[in-house]
This record gives sequence, structure tokens and C-alpha cells, in this order.
Amino acid sequence: MWSICCATRCQALTRCSQDIRDLVLHLAADAPPPSWVRVENPATVQKVVTLLIPGLTPEILSLPPIPTSATANPNLPLAIPLPPDAASTSTAHGMPFIASTFSHACPTRAPGDQSRMHSVLNAFFQGPISGEEKKKRILNRVQCEFSRAQEKTPMRYVLTTEQMIENEYPMPSYMAETFEKPPGWMETSVSGSASQPDGQAQVLAIDCEMCLTEDGKELTRVCIIDYATGKVIYDQLVKPLKPIQDYLTRWSGITAEALASVTTTLQEVQTHVLSLLSCTPTPVLLGHSLESDLRALKICHPWCIDTAVIYHHPRGRPLKPGLAWLTKKWCGREIQNRGEGGHDPEEDARACLDLLRKKIENGPGFGEFKTDMESIFDRISRSKSGTITTAVVDHGNPSAWHGSKATTTVACKTDSEIMDGVLASLPSHNFIFGRFTGLADALGCTDLVPETPAPTPASQQDLGLTLSTLDAQLKRVYTALPPRTALIIFTGHSDPRRMSELNARKQAFEGALRMGRNPEELPKEQWWTNAQSRELEEEAERAKRGLLFLGIKASA
Repeated sequence: MWSICCATRCQALTRCSQDIRDLVLHLAADAPPPSWVRVENPATVQKVVTLLIPGLTPEILSLPPIPTSATANPNLPLAIPLPPDAASTSTAHGMPFIASTFSHACPTRAPGDQSRMHSVLNAFFQGPISGEEKKKRILNRVQCEFSRAQEKTPMRYVLTTEQMIENEYPMPSYMAETFEKPPGWMETSVSGSASQPDGQAQVLAIDCEMCLTEDGKELTRVCIIDYATGKVIYDQLVKPLKPIQDYLTRWSGITAEALASVTTTLQEVQTHVLSLLSCTPTPVLLGHSLESDLRALKICHPWCIDTAVIYHHPRGRPLKPGLAWLTKKWCGREIQNRGEGGHDPEEDARACLDLLRKKIENGPGFGEFKTDMESIFDRISRSKSGTITTAVVDHGNPSAWHGSKATTTVACKTDSEIMDGVLASLPSHNFIFGRFTGLADALGCTDLVPETPAPTPASQQDLGLTLSTLDAQLKRVYTALPPRTALIIFTGHSDPRRMSELNARKQAFEGALRMGRNPEELPKEQWWTNAQSRELEEEAERAKRGLLFLGIKASA
């Protein structure tokens, strides 16, 4: 018996991930009920399992396309047809579990703007705080600003060990055993106590540029500037050991001509950089997303200031602001505007210097957007219902991102591991989140960014195998659910490939104009037209449309 019923008066689901998060908080914690859905006897719900399955499109479920026209209501629940009696080879009937378990699909809409889609995960895991919590934060913020008003020193902004781990810094062995140094890595020797940096330590701004070899991204240039004097103390091009497959000139500014006569190796650069870091007291490194530069240098360093952390993204964590945007917003000047000429590491390092000076001058709250957002796990921890255990089972390293505040995180590489992680978490957790990506991978629409082409979709036969595997995994999860467990499945969005293709074309055209080229100089197939702008808006709206399935497993 299913006891979740969509209300007859539906709220427009323009913030679907937030709406789903509110439903989870209502069922798992003590949050008020959302306005768009009615839950019968929510106090009887013992557990909440939420699964994100991108790629589960209306076509796979034999549903009509979700309307995007302004004259059609896109929020009416869609009846799901029952699966055929006999096994079908058509992918339209590839998910019999969904068809036999849920009667309706609720259309949803991913966050974004007119031409892009924003992170569904971020919108689900981050939400606005309550009025009571907002008052507490304001009081704490005022007290913090007052007590630290006199601390006009860069040391105020050195990352804590927890912040470094959260942002996936390569950690020195004497700080935390979270990073195992591969061959070729080095770490800075710290003078004196390793508990905190010296207040008189030198601050060195650093920026690296990379190219692409068969081993991935490798260092091709490093620039270091002294914070106190503003002088460049090291600027060196580097020759990778492996042949370069892509100079990434658009971002790095490095060309084959620039590296033609360079013989300096990474090992030589490491030796020189470590000599700069071997002073007493141990210097502090400053950069933007500095963990990437340290990985390029293959160096672990204990004291770091990161402008991507001490400044906030307008939409809050875990998003990080771009360096060019920060410099324009808070310093009033433009950088990284050389188009295809790429970035200049000295320019980027100086931007970090300026941002740190602005921060010190104006105080800790400068550059922070008071959006008053919090993690879903922070909200759950304040529940009056008692201790609520939570688990995030996801691909990659969820403990360093959206699962950092969960009771348990399970890092997975395959959907099979996702299923096992969810099953293992069921007995001891009240709220479990899992993300299956195999279907989106097979469709070729996972983690698309404008700079990369869409991967080739799987064949019809392989897609059918992927669907049957996913269907079996969902059945196993559902069978293992104890009675009175709420099951929430959502897709987040639809197929974003065409939207990504159009955005890539738009970026290429606008980049050519920024470099001073006239449209007449470009082939017509590279032009960007008003018709394509309208198509991009339509494709973005189509890509944002997703599906939501709600139910509660009945008592035995």
C-alpha cells in the first residue's frame, strides 16, 4: 500500500531538488510538510531512501514528453503504463520495476538559467536555514567579527586541516594520514611545531599551468610571487617527461614554440620550490584552488591560503568561485581575457595577492555571500526527533563534497557498488542517499561540460543490458527495504547533450569575437545566430525536465 499522494493543487516545480530535499526533511526530521505533496501519517515512516538516477527519461518509460510550452501545464503527474506481459527487447519497456511499483511520475525541473543547468546535487544537499537558526548565525557572526577585527594578518586565513581534507589537498604525512604519496612526490619539512604556522611566516603566491600527456595533466609553468614585496621570485617553464598530447593553450597559454628549447624537469622545479619553502619559519602558500597546483608540482605543503575557499560562490558551498570572477567582483579589474592566448600565471598569482589584501583590509566577512544556506545534514542534526543517522553512497569521493557531514559515506566506482553500499547502510541508517550513473553513462550524457564533446552512446543492445541491470539492482534494493520505508527516486534532469553542444558553439563564437576576429572571417557554420539562441533556450528548458517517483513500502 502506498501512502504518498500528490496534492490536487500542484505547486510549480521550478526548484525540484529543493522540493525533494524539503520532503526528505519532513519525513526524516521534523521539518514542516511541503505544500506540493501530502503525506499520510508521516510519523510512521521509519527510514527514507533517496536515489538519484540520471538518464531515466520519459522515452524509456513509454511516457509522453514533458511539455515545455508556456501554454501547457508541465507539473501534472504522468500515469505510468504497466510493463508488457511478455519480455520486450524495446528499451521503452526496459524498467519494469518502475512501471510495476509506481503509478505516476511527477515532473520536475532542475535549477539553472536560460541557457544552462545548475547542479542538481548542490540544490538537493544545500538549503536555506530556518529563521531561528538565522538569528543564531547573525549573533555568532557579529561576535566573531568583533573578536577578530584586530587580526589583520594573512595567518587568519590559513586553511585548517579539516578544510584541506574537505578540499582534497595532498596532505603531508605529519598532518593527516589521508594522502598516500605516489612515487615522485615530496613534502615540505616544517620548522618547529606542525600545529600552526608562525605569525611572521613569508607568504608566497603561486600559480601553475598544465598541459596534457598520456599520464594526465602535467606541469608546464610555475610562477611564485612574494606577498610582502610583490616581486616575482621564480618563474619557470617545465618540460614534461612524456610527449605532450594537448598543450591546452586556451587555458594554459603554453605553446609548442614556448617549450621547444626548455630542458627544465619537474624534479628540478620541485627541488627549487622546496628550497624556497625550507626557510624558517615555514612559508605559507597562497593560490586559487591551490590543491590543483600542489598536485601539478607533486608537493605536499602544510600551510595554505586558498582564495577559492576564503571567498564564497554566490550560490554557496560546495560551489567555488572562479578567479576571474572574484577579481572582477572584488578588485574591479579583468583578468584571463586573452581568449585563445590562455592564462598568464603571473597575472593569476597577482590576482590572489590582491584578493588576500582586500580580505585582510576588510575583515573575515568580506567576499562572503550571506545566503544563509546549510547542508541537509546540518538541518537533520537539529531534529527534535532524536539522533538520525545518515549515509551517502556515491561515485567518487563523497566524503570530500556533499557527504562530508553525513554519518557515513561510501565511495564507489560502479553502480553495483552503489547497490551494495545502499543495502549495507539500510540496517543502521535512517536516511540514505545513493546515485546510480550507469544509465547516464550508457546514454553518453554524464558530467558534460562545454569544453568536451559528448561521449558516444552505447548501442541499443548494450543500452538494453544496462537497463535490465539497473532494473535488477532497484528490485534488490526495494526488496531489502524494511516496512514503512519511504522510497524517493528522482532523475534530476533529462538529456543535456544538445544543450551542451550549443553552449560549446556559443562559447567558441564569443571567444573568437573577444580575440578581435570579425564574424565575416569565420566560416558560416561557426556563426552564432538568434535562431540558435532560441534553440539553446529551448534545449536548456528541455534538459532541465526530470521525473520524480514517490512511495512508502507498506507493512508486511
